[in-house]
Amino acid sequence: MRNRVSLIIIFLFTIGICEAQYPPVFKNSVYGNNPDAGHYINIRGFKMYYEVYGKGEPMLMIHGNAGSINNLSGQIEYFSKYYQVIIADSRAHGKSTDTSDTLSYKMMADDFNALLDSLQIKSCNVLGWSDGGNNGLLMAIHYPEKIKKLVISGANTEIDSTAIAGELVTIDQLGPLYVQEQTPETINLIKVTKLLFMLPGITRELLQTIKCPTLVIGGDHDVIIPKHTLYIAENIPNANLWILPNSGHSTLIFHKELFNQTVAEFFNKPYRTIKGMDRLDW
Repeated sequence: MRNRVSLIIIFLFTIGICEAQYPPVFKNSVYGNNPDAGHYINIRGFKMYYEVYGKGEPMLMIHGNAGSINNLSGQIEYFSKYYQVIIADSRAHGKSTDTSDTLSYKMMADDFNALLDSLQIKSCNVLGWSDGGNNGLLMAIHYPEKIKKLVISGANTEIDSTAIAGELVTIDQLGPLYVQEQTPETINLIKVTKLLFMLPGITRELLQTIKCPTLVIGGDHDVIIPKHTLYIAENIPNANLWILPNSGHSTLIFHKELFNQTVAEFFNKPYRTIKGMDRLDW
């Protein structure tokens, strides 16, 4: 347990988030531990845990680094009234254990695409938070037919001072992430921590290939600096930008009502044509 706590502390200092408790854990929430809604599926060499709520147009939600389904409890509760919400514990997160020795953003994006295929979902709206936003961007790049509209909050394409606020820490400075007892939990935690030091593999040129309407969200005090959030929005052809004042990385938690209402409005707005150009009327 001591080793696990030490790795979590490393993670918190590495990501540099000053908000209380990230990822947030909603102890009284059924989401993430619901036998009535939960399922396991064997895909791409590991066992993925996912839950499905509501009916209607499908909507995929993707949590962030070191998180789980539980972190998006406030969004599941809201959007499952209007959509069929599909949400999974990402590879090596939560109940989705993974015995492989590697982890990357592209692997995770491929996993979500495979999950949608297994559920016979040809396309859906996607909401991704933090690393989940990175995965959403990769899905829009590599599986464009799968995404109708994309919302990302706190996503990043770089891991240097152009993107990350505060003092940067390197994997070499942290040293080896040793643990005395090698268990599936500690192995997963090490892989998840190391993921913070990996580039998502999203270049400016790849951002410019994204075709789906996209809402790019960040806080003015986010660990992902607003200038980088602006950079992402500027390079997606059909993107909208929303920077919230007095907000950090956990916008969807601390500004839950406004966040949910704004995302719902974005998903509900239709296209319109102006002077031969298709755009989102939002």
